Amino acid sequence: MDFSVNTGALATSDTACLILGVFEQHKLSAAAQVVDDASGGHLGKLLQSGDLNGDAGQTLVLHGVPGLVANRVMLVDCGKAEELDRRVFDKVLKAVFARCAELGLTQATSTLAELPVAGMSFYQRQRAVAQAAAQSAYRYEHTKAKKPNARAPLAELALWVSPDASQAAAEQAAVHGRAIAAGANLARDLGNLPGNICTPSYLAEQAGGLADSADTFSVEVLDEAAMSELGMGALLSVARGSREPAKLIVMQHRGGQDGEKPVVLVGKGLTFDAGGISIKSAAEMDEMKYDMCGGAAVIGAMQAVRDLKLPLNVIGVVPASENLPDGAANKPGDIVTSMSGQTIEILNTDAEGRLILCDALTYCERFEPDVVIDMATLTGAVIVALGRHPSGLLANDDALAEALLAAGDAAGDRLWRLPLWKDYDSQLDSNFADMANIGGRDGGAITAAAFLAKFTKKFTWAHLDIAGTAWITGKEKGATGRPVPLLLEYLLRRCGQVSE
Repeated sequence: MDFSVNTGALATSDTACLILGVFEQHKLSAAAQVVDDASGGHLGKLLQSGDLNGDAGQTLVLHGVPGLVANRVMLVDCGKAEELDRRVFDKVLKAVFARCAELGLTQATSTLAELPVAGMSFYQRQRAVAQAAAQSAYRYEHTKAKKPNARAPLAELALWVSPDASQAAAEQAAVHGRAIAAGANLARDLGNLPGNICTPSYLAEQAGGLADSADTFSVEVLDEAAMSELGMGALLSVARGSREPAKLIVMQHRGGQDGEKPVVLVGKGLTFDAGGISIKSAAEMDEMKYDMCGGAAVIGAMQAVRDLKLPLNVIGVVPASENLPDGAANKPGDIVTSMSGQTIEILNTDAEGRLILCDALTYCERFEPDVVIDMATLTGAVIVALGRHPSGLLANDDALAEALLAAGDAAGDRLWRLPLWKDYDSQLDSNFADMANIGGRDGGAITAAAFLAKFTKKFTWAHLDIAGTAWITGKEKGATGRPVPLLLEYLLRRCGQVSE
């Protein structure tokens, strides 16, 4: 999507649709008041009809507004001015761009960043507008016949800036928003593709393509032979039940100083998870194509890092495999040896994500990282604990946890921290190996992280359990692209391009 910054008079703005906010009891936003004055009070008179009743997200499209060059004016209800926060603002943006899609608009002008949203800076508001617009234009079309009369999505959005606002902040927000949305949309595409197309090899090919046009970006893909030499017995054990070979995808962006310790992002890339011998129930098993959304998020985030040329050293690691039942597949009671040398008793073959992640985390030691952040659709237990609004956060370092929590709040991609106390370790005890791969029903999201923590003792680490946030289920089924916005907010803050 193309963004521009418009500082001109609203009345003379030559646009297909001018988007204005209004509040409960027919109160006009500052931008809407300017347009109302130019139209001789036309907006105010129309609002008296009661077509907008104060429910945030309602829209009203007007044609032929006197005194304006714009073809249309879209009024969007923002509810009570004193209650406009990030949650309501996101709801308003979603409604606006859904309406743009219904109208088949390919170009529009937004004044919504001028709204006073509690807890959000002007830059954050403009970036939220840009991201919402770009992500609203996403269409999954890879495996669908093209509709002959399909309307084109929104392609151009002008971000209006009032004379007393920062044009530079708006321009920066547009650049950041475009890259973050593109990264999230790439993650959505990879997540939405079916397992017979998006295999571990396909993920590796898509990651490899990121290196085609960037001198500071490289990709290495380790095959099963290379992983076997490294002793990745846990990761490879998961792949034994599949005809698709496992891959370890390593992407490197060298934007920082030589010798600067990197940030390492690790994402679970289970391109399809049937549960293995501990097979899942048939209901909704199709959604297990989304079990690679952690890996997809890392690939999407690395694309955004590359596009923004962030002055950081960032490494993305994606262990990719399938988990299927087969004569060679893991069996309950099997014991495997991880790359760290620690042995694992596999009590449930459906707890496979932690098996591929533990070897990937050990692999990260070679980079001498400053921090490691892993993300995985790891447990249904995190959905039971937190629902589908925040992702779960567990960490071995308070400073990293606080930085991620703050980044999540700022990006509208929230986290909630769960404890990682030693009290939970005993649930992973095994009579026959150094640990078991499950810890029972109690605290399942925590014991999964406690398992991973046994492989992160040599670096600062955080784990994001995105099982409840990586995709939407039901009628609106589809990948969300989370936590790409959170990761980029954290990285932008880390390199000083966004203030905390």
